[in-house]
Amino acid sequence: MTALLTIIVLVFISVAIWQMVKIFDLAQATKGENSQVATDKDNTMNAYLMMGFLAFIYIITIVCFIKWGDLPLMSNSASAHGPTIDSLMVISMIIIFIVQTITQFLLHYFAYKYKGEKGKKALFFADNNKLEAIWTIIPVIVLAGLIIYGLNTWINIMGVDESDDPLVVELYAQQFNWKARYAGADNTLGKANVRLIDIDRANILGLDESDPNAQDDVITTELHLPVGKPVLFKMRSQDVLHSAYMPHFRAQMNCVPGMITQFGFTPTVTTADMRETPQMKEKVNRINDIRVENSKPLLAKGEEALEPYTFDYLLICNKICGKSHYNMQMKIVVETQEEYDAWIKEQKAFKNSLIN
Repeated sequence: MTALLTIIVLVFISVAIWQMVKIFDLAQATKGENSQVATDKDNTMNAYLMMGFLAFIYIITIVCFIKWGDLPLMSNSASAHGPTIDSLMVISMIIIFIVQTITQFLLHYFAYKYKGEKGKKALFFADNNKLEAIWTIIPVIVLAGLIIYGLNTWINIMGVDESDDPLVVELYAQQFNWKARYAGADNTLGKANVRLIDIDRANILGLDESDPNAQDDVITTELHLPVGKPVLFKMRSQDVLHSAYMPHFRAQMNCVPGMITQFGFTPTVTTADMRETPQMKEKVNRINDIRVENSKPLLAKGEEALEPYTFDYLLICNKICGKSHYNMQMKIVVETQEEYDAWIKEQKAFKNSLIN
């Protein structure tokens, strides 16, 4: 893939240089037998090339739909608001596809139909109020509809109703890992500040040790969520700008140093159930087939084979936050309430994790 991209870039650079040379030649050309004014033959060739390129655009679009048209992240959402986000994306993609198909056809067809011909003079309109009204009003209506739909979706997602008693969890970002802090039995996070971080006492998130609400907080390196339970995330960053991205839950929010941001959703599909979906089974089998093939050279050298892939939800960083950005991820486990309760009981409360 890298080699292909390199070749494409070199081709584009070569074309750009060639075009610059042609522009320079045209600028230096003089009238007479050395004139480089396009002839009818040149115009006809370019007209057919435009139609050929139009055909190429449509063919490559069809091929992409057939080969890569299955978009899993538009069909396998695992949160209550996920289908709404997917619908908004699908509607946007359909509108873009229709507009692109029509406008590209008109652009290339008009270039073909009205190609330059000797003796032909173009008809010029200073303005056309009817056309201008059409291509102004229609986009305004379409975009207004999308914006209103998107705004209502955003309001519904961000309007977390705290009367539903959501599970409160803090996501703490730092180069280059995540920590999760659960609010404990009181479901209230204790106060925290990066200035209170004390590595010697294992106070790695800077919790206020004198705050009663912080005593039962639980800090983990794995995020467990009960299915069907609303979750309210409070997000902090210790160093630079990070972005908490949970793709299967259609959730993303920046983690900004010096402030607390939040996002909420309700997980609807457990990790175990997602693993059993036909789509996910096919994906896992495909990945493991690749790993088996890639393991053969390793085994031939006497090295260990690659481990089989198992699906897990992930929290990843969606901002380039440094040289190990790629490694900034945390496993998310969605489970039943009973499984979650059993897991949280095994975790150590903040007051019991400090080193005296």
